[in-house]
Amino acid sequence: MFRFLKSDPTRALQKTYEKLTTEAFQAQRNGDIRKYSVLTAEAESVKVKIDELKQTQD
Repeated sequence: MFRFLKSDPTRALQKTYEKLTTEAFQAQRNGDIRKYSVLTAEAESVKVKIDELKQTQD
């Protein structure tokens, strides 16, 4: 009934994912390929968590 009062855990993870991908993009543009690789790996792990949460919600 009060679903709108509960925080959406995927929303916070989505913001984290977007932040990491943006930082990875900037690192790649600056030529820091190692940092790009690390940030991309972190973003992918967050994306997996988002997908898992969406599967459990459905």
